[in-house]
Amino acid sequence: MKFVDPKTDIAFKKIFGNDAHKNILIEFLNEILELDSPIEDVTISNSYQAPRLKGLKETTLDIKATDKLKREFIVEMQVEKETAFVKRAVYYSSKAYSQQLQKTEKYHLLKPVIFLGILDFTIFDHASVLSRHLILNAETGQHDLKDLEFNFIELPKFTKSETELETTADKWIYFIQQADNLDHVPSSADTPALQEAYDIAAQHHWTQEELDIYESQGFAIGKARNSFETARLDGEAIGEKRGKTEVARNLLAVMNDAQIADMTGLTIEAVAELRNND
Repeated sequence: MKFVDPKTDIAFKKIFGNDAHKNILIEFLNEILELDSPIEDVTISNSYQAPRLKGLKETTLDIKATDKLKREFIVEMQVEKETAFVKRAVYYSSKAYSQQLQKTEKYHLLKPVIFLGILDFTIFDHASVLSRHLILNAETGQHDLKDLEFNFIELPKFTKSETELETTADKWIYFIQQADNLDHVPSSADTPALQEAYDIAAQHHWTQEELDIYESQGFAIGKARNSFETARLDGEAIGEKRGKTEVARNLLAVMNDAQIADMTGLTIEAVAELRNND
């Protein structure tokens, strides 16, 4: 049995952003986040639909969901290292928070926005795999401003083997990190939601069109990484610029212009020009 890599765009969205299997997202968030009240149900915005091969960019990483308490959850899987990712997390969350109000200024109606970033790289200088960032009173440490919260999973810091998994949160992180390296459903998949996640990730349940998209996205990301590393080792400004341009071309099908600009250092205008001329 072969599994897709849950970290790729289409797989992550199909597993965690699928309204027909929202119990997966509910259990995942409840186990990862330290919520005062567990999530009982969610409404997923832009639920997964199998995209056409020509429209790879229609498959987005972001999962946005709202629960019965009107709390908003933003979940994003980030494979490529992005130095400004934390700023992007703050921007996305702040934007989602402000957009809750329309023309009226009924601030008492604002509900919490909780961000979860799953990173295939390290970004913080600490050993914790999972970190939670709150707005605290600098003097007392009290948590009075509770409407914005940021959580991050740094996958490279997770080194547990299957036999070392202790919590259900461990098992979910292991699934995201290791599923594509497994040839069977592990015994650690001991909840209905985990079993369902492995079942969706099994390649034999995917259509050929979905597999074509999955392979195209994996190839594009791999090619981009190789090109970027080549440019970095080149060391010359012209070589670096050419390398960044090549990286950008490889990512046109799977990322939007802003994401490509963040990753490569090119301007959004330069990326847009590449897209128009490609």
